Amino acid sequence: MSELRIDRVETVIVDIPLRRPHRFARATMDAQPVLYVFVRTAGGVTGVGEGVVPGGPWWGGESVETMQLIVERYLAPVLHGRRVDELAAILHDASEVVAANLFAKTAVEVALHDAWARHLGVPVHTLLGGAIRTSVPVTWALGTEPAGAVVEEALAKLDSGMHTSFKLKMGALEPAQDVDRVVRIAEKLAGTAGVRVDLNARWDRLTSLTHLPAVAAAGIEMVEQPVPAHDVEALAAISAAIPIPVMADESLRTPADALRLVITRAAALFAVKTTKSGGLRATRAIAEVAASAGIPCYAATSIESPVGTAAALHAACASPATGWGSELFGPLLLAEEMLADPLVYDNDGLHLPEGPGLGVELDPAQIRAFRRK
Repeated sequence: MSELRIDRVETVIVDIPLRRPHRFARATMDAQPVLYVFVRTAGGVTGVGEGVVPGGPWWGGESVETMQLIVERYLAPVLHGRRVDELAAILHDASEVVAANLFAKTAVEVALHDAWARHLGVPVHTLLGGAIRTSVPVTWALGTEPAGAVVEEALAKLDSGMHTSFKLKMGALEPAQDVDRVVRIAEKLAGTAGVRVDLNARWDRLTSLTHLPAVAAAGIEMVEQPVPAHDVEALAAISAAIPIPVMADESLRTPADALRLVITRAAALFAVKTTKSGGLRATRAIAEVAASAGIPCYAATSIESPVGTAAALHAACASPATGWGSELFGPLLLAEEMLADPLVYDNDGLHLPEGPGLGVELDPAQIRAFRRK
């Protein structure tokens, strides 16, 4: 089995332009930096993984620059000479060398899965137990722009037939103004599309309890992470106080976080991101905790390129708990196609690609074109 031994680990940062700026409460991005990690084996197979964060280190404390340093200096030496099917042991040893840094670890862990599955000639979801579905619906995420601009973009997406639900970013305005903006958007889309909101942890308990009842009364389907990640008790209080589901995102990174959220009854929905949790195996573990508690999961996004999107899709399609669809719209927001054969989006959502590994092949010319100098 010497052909399974890892003989090279390489990293590349690319900056991929977006079709339009994407605005969060604390950041705006018009290009998405992505770290690609390539793991090559002695048998000539190369697996690829992606490290990416939504708009920079404000969200999770990591950036593509920190990820590259962690991978090259600390994680790559753990991989060299090991077999890709020693995945559990490699991940254990990597955690002995590097604490946290889950976004960087995701890039390595996904690349290992991709390489191992390619050696076996099977899709990555086979290593996760097999697919229970072959596609997931995709919610389109909208930024913190004024109501008119958001409605215009949402109506155009509705006309395409590909998206029937939208998630609005909140938190950039004063709370009363923000609620008024969301209510006006909800009124315009009432009866034609589902509307959700995401506060990215911008409010505190009192602000949330004061203003979220009006958001719920406007017909909003769900509110995501209104309070800071650490304040699970506030999240639980809000969940108990409003009649619509509260989804945990920033509060949920690890299986231990998932267990705490279940015990405290802090969230009715889990936003599961392969990127923030350290990879496919941790994502599966979180989904299993959720399933045992009857909590639906939502395949959330860090605005991944097609590589990270494919990884998240394999995890979502292999998990019975992913019952609330997805937000895997990242490749549609990118102005450039990074794959030789694009992922397939249609009215049924995002479809699992065929072929071994992740089922995707990066276009070398596009890597050269957008590689950071």
